[in-house]
Amino acid sequence: MTLPALETLRPATMIDDVCVPRSRLADMLDGTAAIAEKYALTIGVCAHAGDGNTHPVVCFDPADPDEARRARESFDEIMALGLELGGTITGEHGVGVLKKEWLARELGPVGLEMQRGIKAVFDPLGLLNPGKVLDL
Repeated sequence: MTLPALETLRPATMIDDVCVPRSRLADMLDGTAAIAEKYALTIGVCAHAGDGNTHPVVCFDPADPDEARRARESFDEIMALGLELGGTITGEHGVGVLKKEWLARELGPVGLEMQRGIKAVFDPLGLLNPGKVLDL
């Protein structure tokens, strides 16, 4: 019921999926609250506390260019916070286009090239999700 409640606050939401070690969960929640304050946005957080998986939900109005910019910047800071705390940019929902650049930051060039190699084995013609996360 949390997401429907948050969706009533602003016309749009951007949902993150950041997982951190359980010992850093409080740091993730405190850091997200500080980011919300910094950008003057409502950012609610749902979590699977038992495994450190958080779902910060950035509430914003896409028709307001300044608010949309602040929402995107807050999203990026939340991703950076998760990595800084020893976590991952995706706990369970995958990367998607929105976090494409963050996957490269998390994996590094060697890890990203390894992922591309695996994709090439299973999709040598580049037919699956062309131009999305793992460009060949």
